[in-house]
Amino acid sequence: MPRFPMTPEQYCEEKAARSGSSFYYSFLFLPRERRSAIMALYAFCREVDDVVDECNDPGLAAQKLFWWREEVARIEEGVPQHPVGLALQAARARFSLPVADLLEIIEGMAMDLLYARYPDFQSLALYCHRVASVVGRLAAAIFGMQDATTLRYADDLGMAFQLTNIIRDIGEDARRGRIYLPVEELERFEVPAHDILTNRYSENFVRLMRFQRQRAEDYYDSALAHLPACDRKAQRPGLVMAAIYRTLLAEIAAEDFRVLHQRIALGPLRKLWLAGKTWLHPAVPQNLAERASAKDK
Repeated sequence: MPRFPMTPEQYCEEKAARSGSSFYYSFLFLPRERRSAIMALYAFCREVDDVVDECNDPGLAAQKLFWWREEVARIEEGVPQHPVGLALQAARARFSLPVADLLEIIEGMAMDLLYARYPDFQSLALYCHRVASVVGRLAAAIFGMQDATTLRYADDLGMAFQLTNIIRDIGEDARRGRIYLPVEELERFEVPAHDILTNRYSENFVRLMRFQRQRAEDYYDSALAHLPACDRKAQRPGLVMAAIYRTLLAEIAAEDFRVLHQRIALGPLRKLWLAGKTWLHPAVPQNLAERASAKDK
């Protein structure tokens, strides 16, 4: 049978489903318009991230990212060329997504062409903000929000997700010649970069990873504590992701952070179970809200 061309929305959904990402499970229960919009945003992030991860020539990768900057300009002008651009144009119009945020995501991906190491957490945090927190802000707008405090939740949740990704993907990134753990922290815990590049485990490495995990957990706690009650239901996709990612983080810790030679992941059925459970019961522990209130006073 002949295969008919996909619509832009179908292209984005297939890309999300094919990726096997945990994010896909958090989108399943959304109404159609919001689901299409978040799939378009996710597909955009995948497209620009794949440019960096799959292109071995930095010069060619830079050219491709420049093309995506031009595509964002075409989205603003109403004449995109790529299926993802077409889907994003509709999403942007429906949910007032700022073009500047799309460009900042590309700038974050471009940092991978410039840096294989980050000297300290402050410099790493800029990267995480661009590739994750900005995405979180756009996603929060798509899901719907009434209170501007939800943007703080989105910022911190994006940081938590990206720090979890860094922990999970240490070995995979090292095989690409990248180490996202700050140089200052490697030195503080006495873990030579060579150990990470050669899959060498040590007690110091475990201590370093416990520190990284606690930082990620602190961002999860801060995010959830700053999610206003009025937006909790609308922001359930983010809460689903938090449940899946924190469970993954616990699994990695339970395996003593053996992430250099393997990629630890949750199975699809477990992700689906966590997604359904969290969607039905999206409560945030009261003690987190109390803790955030105390900090803000």
